[in-house]
Amino acid sequence: MGRDLCGTAKLRGFTKSFSRMEKALNDAVSKSFLGRYFKLEQRKSCFTRELRAGMATFITMAYIITVNATIMTASGGTCTVADCSSPAGPDCKVKPNVGYESCLAKTKSDLVVATAVSGLVGSVAMGLLANLPLGLAPAMGPNAYFTFNLVGYHGSGPISYETALAVILVEASIFLFISAIGLRGKLAKLIPHSVRLGCAAGIGLFIAFTGLQSGLGIGLIGPDPSSLVTITACKIVDPETGACLGGKLQSPKFWLGFVGFLITSYGLMKNIKGSMIYGILFVTFVSWFRHTEVTYFPDTPLGNASYDYFKQVAGFHKIQSTAGMIRFSEFNQKAVWVALATLFYVDVLAITGTMYTMAEIGGFLDEKGHFEGEYVAYLVDAGSTIVGSALGVSSTATFVESSAGLREGGRTGLTAVFVGFFFFLSLFFTPLLSSVPPWAIGPSLVMVGVMMMKVVKDIDWSNTKDAVPAFATMILMPLTYSIANGIIGGIGLYIALSLYDYATTTLNWLRKMRTMVVKEQNQVSATAVESTVEII
Repeated sequence: MGRDLCGTAKLRGFTKSFSRMEKALNDAVSKSFLGRYFKLEQRKSCFTRELRAGMATFITMAYIITVNATIMTASGGTCTVADCSSPAGPDCKVKPNVGYESCLAKTKSDLVVATAVSGLVGSVAMGLLANLPLGLAPAMGPNAYFTFNLVGYHGSGPISYETALAVILVEASIFLFISAIGLRGKLAKLIPHSVRLGCAAGIGLFIAFTGLQSGLGIGLIGPDPSSLVTITACKIVDPETGACLGGKLQSPKFWLGFVGFLITSYGLMKNIKGSMIYGILFVTFVSWFRHTEVTYFPDTPLGNASYDYFKQVAGFHKIQSTAGMIRFSEFNQKAVWVALATLFYVDVLAITGTMYTMAEIGGFLDEKGHFEGEYVAYLVDAGSTIVGSALGVSSTATFVESSAGLREGGRTGLTAVFVGFFFFLSLFFTPLLSSVPPWAIGPSLVMVGVMMMKVVKDIDWSNTKDAVPAFATMILMPLTYSIANGIIGGIGLYIALSLYDYATTTLNWLRKMRTMVVKEQNQVSATAVESTVEII
């Protein structure tokens, strides 16, 4: 008992000593140039609180490093038929091929670094220039649109990877221009509210759908000749078509991914910070063991090469194939301009909406709906996308996971600077980050879809004019495998359903005008009659 009391006393003494040291550090920083620059005292914050907030934000959004790299690698990047091992035909990009898969592995490493650098630049710029505690990184939604709708799986889409990066660059430049002249918020308000909500939910469904497939996720859903899609998770799969050859729901990798999904779900239920990353870490760690049914390093030439790179653990990887790969020569295609309009629309809605939401959670909004640093924040947001396109990734945006840092008390740009610092540290662990398997990423994509579906409750389902366009937007995105189709369908239906109101308004206006004209004519006639009577 005496020992316990002594131990408790020592612990209390250590705690008091640590608290004094922390207070001294916070006081010193608050009175320094750093504290004055970030307005720590003015915003009632301190150095250690901003550090904890930055760590909380990074932990909750760190999944984007591997998730974004995995999604964008599915586009094939700059890999072509020339990278395939011989003998190889034009279809070597969609069939198992050691040479092409080796090129994809290098592309993924490039995109891991590009994602981390984009997060580093965007977050630090947001902190230093706008003094807001918001973390930035390549956004979910635009990356899926870039990969599956523009470039297509392994380059099977309408435009090339290089041209798609040029589209991102041009869209970001336009975005920067409208932010500079103050049109960004006004443009967002022009879009029907129901379509805006349906767009967010539809992108969530689209992302979840990709996470349920085998190429990028846990493999629960696969192709079916009669019903198009069906439950698979098969133990044996045709390597060329992806069709199930036997043993549905018997894939060990699927069940391992499902366990990771449960870990993430339980963590979110208990409000544990970093729940998304914990599920990914568990599945990835189990998949790193060789000679198992769930290993990410099979006994193949490619598996051996991947394992040799993985064993380096730490190491800085230089971007070799994605940086500066921007090409404007294909801008005469219709698909390019549709992509430009769609990405611009998504960015105006999603990025602007997310930033306003974070400002509201942080208590930065004034009575007019504005917040300090708003103008600069918009410029940083758009400028970060320009940097990202130069590195080879899609649109960079403010992350909703910034709310984790806000809940920890982050109130200044110092939080964002710390987020950028942690992105910087991740650059030195590329071999580990490049070795995360798809069945570890899939559950997190499904969970992102779950989170994005919460906006559905704000749709007025009792109003058909709002409900139909919103539903069309949501359902068309996953079913047509196109975010653009969902947006076009939703806006088109909204305009079509509004024609009745426009026609009614026009008829009422014409009726009023006719009544006024008749009334004026009657008054003129009455005046003329009175004048005639007086003359007589």
